[in-house]
Amino acid sequence: MQIDFADLWEQHQGLVIGYGLKVIGAVLLLFIGLRVASVISNQVRIQASKRDNIDATLASFFSSIVQWALVAAVVIACLQVFGVQATSFVAILGALTLAIGLSMQGALGNIASGVMIMIFRPFKLGDFVQTAGSTGTVKDINLFQTVLSTPDGVKIIVPNGEAINGVITNFSGYEKRRCDITFGIDYTDDMDKAISLISEVINADPRVLRDPAEPFIKVTNLGDSSVDISTRTWCKSSDLWDMKFDFIKKVKESFDANGISIPYPHTTIDQKAPWKSAAN
Repeated sequence: MQIDFADLWEQHQGLVIGYGLKVIGAVLLLFIGLRVASVISNQVRIQASKRDNIDATLASFFSSIVQWALVAAVVIACLQVFGVQATSFVAILGALTLAIGLSMQGALGNIASGVMIMIFRPFKLGDFVQTAGSTGTVKDINLFQTVLSTPDGVKIIVPNGEAINGVITNFSGYEKRRCDITFGIDYTDDMDKAISLISEVINADPRVLRDPAEPFIKVTNLGDSSVDISTRTWCKSSDLWDMKFDFIKKVKESFDANGISIPYPHTTIDQKAPWKSAAN
């Protein structure tokens, strides 16, 4: 039995053309709608960032909410092209809520966690944090995830649920941080002279703050190979690492120029002559 495609086409021509046009229209609507959603969400981010009472973190989160809301509207509009009314879609969505909720517990939990991050603000965009076992600078906070960038340029995506449920260390949480460095000098070196040289380096640096405490420079330990001098100085959080690296370099140069040595671990072996041991 041969199938007469010409007859089939003649019988169903109107139906095929009608659905074909609907598919083309839905695809175009989806493509344009997603592009518009992206543009509008970016504009929301830009305009919100310009307001003094809205920081970059909230701007990013609002942008994410707007984008997802517009995407949902576009999907509903595409379904309406095929005759699925919004009321019918809502009814179907309601019937599927339980199944979707059970299968997307993690995603829904991440949305709730994202809202909690916005409310309690444990960190914000630009903060250097450690959370969920990952450390980096916060680059983005959206509905589902927090994006970190490590110092060596690695992108880390942390689900919001994990980002807020564990211990969070925010290295940028306060404007000031304490810089702790310990220098070791030889037991034969002049401790007071070494302290004076370290003090000169610290006092010459304008990044050192006197509030909440004056610089601390004290002998704190007698180690196996060195006398340890600890320093504790306060500075702006943004200056911490540069200041620390500068101190280490400048103190080493000052020690070298003034005859203060930085010892390395060594072991002295005292071995008695065999005949002396036998005599004893």
